[in-house]
Amino acid sequence: MAYGLLIDYELCSGCQSCEVACKMEKNLPVGKWGIRVHDDGPWQMDDSKNSGRAFNWNKIPVPTDLCDLCVERTSRGREPVCVHHCLANVMRFGTVDELARLMDGSMKQVLFVPSNQ
Repeated sequence: MAYGLLIDYELCSGCQSCEVACKMEKNLPVGKWGIRVHDDGPWQMDDSKNSGRAFNWNKIPVPTDLCDLCVERTSRGREPVCVHHCLANVMRFGTVDELARLMDGSMKQVLFVPSNQ
């Protein structure tokens, strides 16, 4: 059975608590991450409805190749540390089938499944 993370980044605040928790849990050295918050923006959108005042600025948690979904934790019935510490509650852990059913068609949702499963 494949497991993954459903990330709905529309409300991600960019607090980076997922990054910090992962680095601590995995004891990762400086310059390495299991998850990284990508900063997309700010940049002005061409939006005539808002008189050009609309901006794009997304904070997007992106698991890296070092992410194993905290197999040590999940094998004991706990959720991955990034999910546990997400202050905005934008991440869910579960089977790929469960997570796919939770997707609501939002453009700001991604389903991450590590290749090492």
